[in-house]
Amino acid sequence: MAHPKRKISKTRRDKRRTHYKANEPVVAICPTTGVSHVFHRAYTHEGKLYYKGKLIAE
Repeated sequence: MAHPKRKISKTRRDKRRTHYKANEPVVAICPTTGVSHVFHRAYTHEGKLYYKGKLIAE
């Protein structure tokens, strides 16, 4: 039975096993501000920080 000469790194192994492809992020529109943003991410509008339509910081 054949044996590998060198250990295959975890990164190289995982790259081979993956089936995920790069795709565009899902964009949502905030009902409060009307700004489009990436889902599950905080975003700024007019210098204020929002998350899930709620004001987090000014």
